[in-house]
Amino acid sequence: MAGIVGVHGIGKYRYFLEAGSAQGAAETMRAKWNRYLHQGLHGGVPYAGQSYVGEVAYYAHLLREEAPPATKRDLRKMDPASQLVLAGWMEQMGGVGTRAGETLTGVIHRFAEWLLMRLGPKAKDFAEDFCPEVAAYLAGADAAARVRSRDAVADAVRRNRPKVLIAHSLGSVVAYEALCAHPELSVELFITLGSPLAMRNVVFERLQPLPSAGRGRRPAGVTRWVNIADKDDIAAIPGRLKKFFDGVTSDETVNINWADFHTVRNYLACGAVNEHVRPYVAS
Repeated sequence: MAGIVGVHGIGKYRYFLEAGSAQGAAETMRAKWNRYLHQGLHGGVPYAGQSYVGEVAYYAHLLREEAPPATKRDLRKMDPASQLVLAGWMEQMGGVGTRAGETLTGVIHRFAEWLLMRLGPKAKDFAEDFCPEVAAYLAGADAAARVRSRDAVADAVRRNRPKVLIAHSLGSVVAYEALCAHPELSVELFITLGSPLAMRNVVFERLQPLPSAGRGRRPAGVTRWVNIADKDDIAAIPGRLKKFFDGVTSDETVNINWADFHTVRNYLACGAVNEHVRPYVAS
């Protein structure tokens, strides 16, 4: 039985390519998560191989099976489904309004330039992963990639029976749907990091189960739900989930790094999850 199971976010297909298997990719990520969490829990104490995270549920390779596949590409050359995600996300971001007679392509060109000017190359790289992967996962209520991804998370929870499930980025959407689809699965603590769950016209209205009367709900098997978002995280818009989901125990805002605002490394290493996970890890 593992105390903690993780669910990764966007841009992790490279681990599958490097390891040659989903199992190998998951193990590579587990090792990284353990180091990051150790840094958050113990500061400058050298990492000596402690195992806090029993498994990181891996699903990135499954998003490549959707049509079109979740392939990273330049914002200006994305497929229509990814462009629709980008358009909805742009509405949340602000700063780039539409102009009379302007095409979607024209708006996307200006948005790409705006991202570079405001947040730098990392923000543009992030967008080029975020949009295709969100589009592939949310392609349809019963899309094969969606069902298989949430089943991969459910299987990891079933195997490990963790007390804590930590889900980052798009992984928070996959984990949320997995827990809702399998109410027999239970975790004492569900932690979402940099979550886009409440992103309107992109994620929220396409969730399974669908929100009712404009509100989602805490999965039945979750005892406590803690949501943590960096103040500059452009994936976590809005950063606070209580307004949109019943049963969120707490919303917490952190200040990680304005230029590196979304990585799980910074979320786990900054100490934001310490007080929540400390009771579940060995001293």
